[in-house]
Amino acid sequence: MIRRVQLSRRTLLRGIGTTIALPFLDAMNPAFSATPSRLGNQIPVRMAFSYVPNGIIMEDWTPEAAGALKVLPSILEPISEFRNDVMLLSGLTHNNGRALGDGPGDHARAAASFLTGVHPKKTDGADIRNGISVDQVAADLVGGRTRFASIELGVEHGRLAGNCDSGYSCAYSNSISWRSETTPMPPEVNPRLVFERLFGRPGDSDDPVARAKRKRYEKSILDFVQQDTRKLQSELGPTDRRKLDEYLTGVREIEKRIEAGEASAAQTTPSMDRPSGVPVDFAEHAKLMFDLQVVAFQTDQTRIATFMLAREGSNRTYREIGVPGGHHGLTHHRNDEEKIRKISKINRYHMELFSYFLKRLDSIQEGDGTLLDHSMVLYGSGLADGNKHTHHDLPVLVAGRAAGGLHPGRHLRYDTETPMANLYLTLLDRMGVHPETIGDSTGRLEHLTDI
Repeated sequence: MIRRVQLSRRTLLRGIGTTIALPFLDAMNPAFSATPSRLGNQIPVRMAFSYVPNGIIMEDWTPEAAGALKVLPSILEPISEFRNDVMLLSGLTHNNGRALGDGPGDHARAAASFLTGVHPKKTDGADIRNGISVDQVAADLVGGRTRFASIELGVEHGRLAGNCDSGYSCAYSNSISWRSETTPMPPEVNPRLVFERLFGRPGDSDDPVARAKRKRYEKSILDFVQQDTRKLQSELGPTDRRKLDEYLTGVREIEKRIEAGEASAAQTTPSMDRPSGVPVDFAEHAKLMFDLQVVAFQTDQTRIATFMLAREGSNRTYREIGVPGGHHGLTHHRNDEEKIRKISKINRYHMELFSYFLKRLDSIQEGDGTLLDHSMVLYGSGLADGNKHTHHDLPVLVAGRAAGGLHPGRHLRYDTETPMANLYLTLLDRMGVHPETIGDSTGRLEHLTDI
């Protein structure tokens, strides 16, 4: 006997200081049908941006020819299994990342202009001024349909005040998301705080009393929603029960990894510049942040996310892959082959972590596709050559199909000096958002849907 329970897309499991949103289930389809055409109307498109600092070794990033992606260069090899799910876009430029008479400060301008296409005001005071970023343009129009208009994540703590790059405020180097011309959206680097935000009750996620009560009982967040969970499982069909079980198992896995990260952080020296609860291991920290993006998309708590794998100008070391020198320092290589090799190794390491994100998105079934099929995820940097501080022919990759709105599996070359903001207009169209311009855009980018 087929159960005919109907669930709202906004169904929640509730407990003490806890709410757990659900993934898309067949029971949320009003026609109780799993046909692709009906489900397609229910599943939204998600937009994500992953930023890496200090540029890329472009010789190890750029495919030899335009057209179908076949053999990928060394930096991109970690995503080889997704070659049919990504597009490489060459020729895009952020002219407003250049000096334009303002002198040094390319790193600050690279991050500030990356999602805005705007030249930031050179100041290290309170009078910062930039543009509204593409993620916030989307959030302003579609963010009201979800619990959170957008989420902003990172893995490296940074200041928002003071001089971080040749007279430019730290707000420029440490944020790629801008709510308004004067309001950056600083990334949250503590996975525990993100977890509490996603799974705490509205208004209670930052309530220390509720968190302390859960901690005192030393229970999983899932223990507080057991009654709701059992009731829901009794009403679902077998496919939805399996989906719910897999989802809740994934939530518990994230929770355990956060707890392990907190334990490791507690053993570090107090002098380390790390917020409480942040894992010591960089890869584990990044993967947790990617997982939190996945679960936020899966449960439709937000459709828009930005993620900085490090702040712009970061001089983090990567001893775990045999690169003890600071990242930023190495990029000023002056054509030293050994330094170039080490930078390329860092670039590839970042891509390995991004590959994890794609695998997680692709592992979540939604209707007739996967979460990756219904997303568009941009990965890139505001600099191309970190040694010369170039802002043209930027490294840009877009993964996902935007529910049929993109046709990946190709390397596309555009004319030199094509504004990267043109790409943003095109991606916004896929979100159902249609501004006339953004930053220095001159029109939509062509060929993203060509077959």
